[in-house]
Amino acid sequence: MSPFPEEKLHQILNSIDQTLDQLEGQPAVAAFDADGTLWNTDMGEAFFQYQIDHCLGDRLPPDPWQHYHKMKEEASPQAAYLWLAQINAGLPLEQVQRWAQESVEKIQPVPVFEASKSIIDHLLSRQVQVYIVTASIEWAVQPAAPLVGLKPENVIGIRTKVKEGLITSEPEGSITYREGKVQGLKERTGHQQAFFCAGNTEGDLPLLESSSALRLVMAASLPDNENFSTERKMLQIAKERSWFHHDYLEGTSYL
Repeated sequence: MSPFPEEKLHQILNSIDQTLDQLEGQPAVAAFDADGTLWNTDMGEAFFQYQIDHCLGDRLPPDPWQHYHKMKEEASPQAAYLWLAQINAGLPLEQVQRWAQESVEKIQPVPVFEASKSIIDHLLSRQVQVYIVTASIEWAVQPAAPLVGLKPENVIGIRTKVKEGLITSEPEGSITYREGKVQGLKERTGHQQAFFCAGNTEGDLPLLESSSALRLVMAASLPDNENFSTERKMLQIAKERSWFHHDYLEGTSYL
């Protein structure tokens, strides 16, 4: 893995300061994708595997992963991501939150991208409202938010309605994938536009394009990862548009 250069990090932090100074104290918002942007793992899929192994075996199809991938291909990614929330219908929210906490605790150590955490720390020091906008279910990512200095309530993800403490199958809010990430952020902030956005895949592209000033693209997936190709495309877009970007595989032979 190619480390994030200190010079590049300082350049990003300086650009953040310059942009905030121009806002002259006006409320500011920043948004980060979660998996592949804040940490080099997938919290949503880790939680799904945890549920397969520990608690939801009797309510899932015989091959849960095959069902999930088939749904992504034959229906839509949005339908598949929502299904990961809907499989919890009828369960107490508190129980699912405990499982999510246990799932995060099993990933030790969590491979947090220190550069992303440093940027978030700096944003928070400048009184910026920082949100995690993820296509994973919200409950799966919330326990990981403190790893980058954020509160669980700062996570915006896919969720279903909760009635009398029980999770339902009824969608709530936007499906936070592609354009849905932009809409989900607007719903949470009262339609305030983010000035800084970070992501790693084409699913994050609309979010980055919605930023009013600064964008950061990260890439760390190896060739055998399903995100490898889309991250390569995002790096190319970042170069063409002069966005901040970092390739953690730079200098690595993978072609």
